[in-house]
Amino acid sequence: MVVRQRNLIYMIHKTLLIIVSALWLPIAGQAQQSKAAVQLQIRAVLHDPVNPVAELFLPDQTGAIVKLNLMLGNLSVEQTAILIDDSLVLYNTEAVDPKNPQASVAATVKVPSNIKQAIVIVVPGPANSKPAYRMIVLDNSATAFPKGESRIISLIGVEAAIEAGEHKLPLIAGKITPLPAVKKVNEFNMAQTNFYYKENTSWVAFTERQLQYLDEFRRIFIIHVTPGATFPTVTTIVDVAPAKPIGSRP
Repeated sequence: MVVRQRNLIYMIHKTLLIIVSALWLPIAGQAQQSKAAVQLQIRAVLHDPVNPVAELFLPDQTGAIVKLNLMLGNLSVEQTAILIDDSLVLYNTEAVDPKNPQASVAATVKVPSNIKQAIVIVVPGPANSKPAYRMIVLDNSATAFPKGESRIISLIGVEAAIEAGEHKLPLIAGKITPLPAVKKVNEFNMAQTNFYYKENTSWVAFTERQLQYLDEFRRIFIIHVTPGATFPTVTTIVDVAPAKPIGSRP
């Protein structure tokens, strides 16, 4: 059993770097603001179990380099960024050298032109890599990511799956999987939610939990492996719609 677990984790770690790389696109050649600057409304979260705190910066709507307002384990409040050559660029310092901005780049990702609101998940790159981080971009518009739904990001290199209420979905490594709203719940709006990985021809549950599914909640599940672990882990980010003041219009 121990040997089998070691083989699994070796396989996951071996392919993890490939999976992370598949979720980002190459760095823009020059970090120079284009003539017609494109604005992007972003909410961000840093997913780095080893080093969960970092200071990152981005160009705001005025072109100034400002701090990315990260919140530990949660989505940040929305802020405006300017795209550089159609890419979102993060820096590791506020003092970016305009003559050599590339030296301060911490992460970059191409943003599809149809995305105006985005959730950005920042993940660490391979050890000693440059830039140090990668980014995963989710369309955060109401039509692309409605309330009540979830999104699943698999950062492991083996087949995985989720069973949540009435839904049974395969989770492809390196892909973002939409989970529709779960309607098969009990009187407390709870539903069994299980995650599996495939070992040879068998499915092995590595996370089993009861979760509450409400129309006001959105979740992002990140499947990953922490150093020294024998099984994958699921990190859950819950986005709860803020309560509206009494008497406010819908």
